[in-house]
Amino acid sequence: MGAEGRESAKDNDLFFTCSLIDYIARKTRNKRSDIVKALGQERLEKIYELADVYHSDNIDRVSDDFIEEAHISNGDFDNVGDCQYAIPSHWDIGKVYKRLIKRVSEENHIGRIEALQKVYNSFISDKIDDYNSSVYYENPSYIYECFRENKML
Repeated sequence: MGAEGRESAKDNDLFFTCSLIDYIARKTRNKRSDIVKALGQERLEKIYELADVYHSDNIDRVSDDFIEEAHISNGDFDNVGDCQYAIPSHWDIGKVYKRLIKRVSEENHIGRIEALQKVYNSFISDKIDDYNSSVYYENPSYIYECFRENKML
């Protein structure tokens, strides 16, 4: 894997994939786990593999394409509107998920998309997405240990 800057290209691809999931979820007012399920493994792999191409495009257009392709309808989950404090950007949240997914992938010797699906479908996803809590800006090692233990420590 070639490295440009501080992270490998595949780490950047995972970061973009997670940020796009968050962007789509905000745009359609759905839980992140619902977006991951709606996109499905094949689309997630496509996004991850072509992230460098998608990243150079307008994220609004890219998200619209995947919303249409996956038939994602609007929901009523609005963690942005419910937030009483500073709202983290989709890039901020993408970074939190990227770090966790990378660690889950490495520790469990599984592919990144499998790790992505495990993380977004675990209890920790709801905790990260509660912007009124402190979980999304906690230490990445703490978030991983909570995920691993399947509970907040």
